[in-house]
Amino acid sequence: MALMIVTDNCTGCDACLPECPNEAIVLRKGNYFIEWEKCTECVGFYDDPQCTSVCPIDETCVPDPKHVEDREELMAKKKRLHA
Repeated sequence: MALMIVTDNCTGCDACLPECPNEAIVLRKGNYFIEWEKCTECVGFYDDPQCTSVCPIDETCVPDPKHVEDREELMAKKKRLHA
C-alpha cells in the first residue's frame, strides 16, 4: 500500500523529503504530498518507510486506503522505478 501525508498533521518540517529513495514526496501549493505512483513504502531499500520513521508527528505518513498494494507489488514498482 502506498503511503500518504495527512496534510492537517504535517508541519512542513522537510524531514521526510530527503529520506525518500524514490523521490515520491513533493511540495505542491505549500503542502507535502506522496505521489502514490512512486511510493514503495521503501520496500527493497529499508525495513520501514523512512518518511514515517523520521516524521516528528505521529499519524502524518499513513497508509493510503485508495492505493492498496502488497509487498510483491511494491517490489515490482521499485524495480520499475530503478531499472
